[in-house]
Amino acid sequence: MKQQPTVTYRDGMNGNKCVLGRKYTLTHSDITGELFLTIGKEYAIDRISFIRDEVLGSFRNDCGLYYYAYVLVDDPTEEGREQVRNRIFRKELPGALSAIRVGDTGLFQTYPELDDVPIWIYFDSNEVQWEAYEYYGSFREYRNSQHN
Repeated sequence: MKQQPTVTYRDGMNGNKCVLGRKYTLTHSDITGELFLTIGKEYAIDRISFIRDEVLGSFRNDCGLYYYAYVLVDDPTEEGREQVRNRIFRKELPGALSAIRVGDTGLFQTYPELDDVPIWIYFDSNEVQWEAYEYYGSFREYRNSQHN
């Protein structure tokens, strides 16, 4: 996966405007590997493909600020692929988090403390063995876009 995403701001969320209420939709092209990051007040549902391999995220403040991201492990097009999708998401998430960090550099320059907020990923699945909520460090680990 390419690390430098093409970034689109919506709803006036450009540059360094508010942290809370900012929603991130990271998608990619299976053909070129190009990443697309949309930042707005709502998730960019129109950018999500039927394959459902996007990463959705936002900063939240429930007993402290953190970054929450969501991935759908279940395959909406074919049953029984949860294990494969889980493996792919886990392999690609560091690169995806790096793309989000690099793609929204202006916000992180304005609020450098965001590099230290914890990142939590929700792996959504109807199968108990694939559903998980896991700590993924902080954006400080992903800011140099060296993850693949």
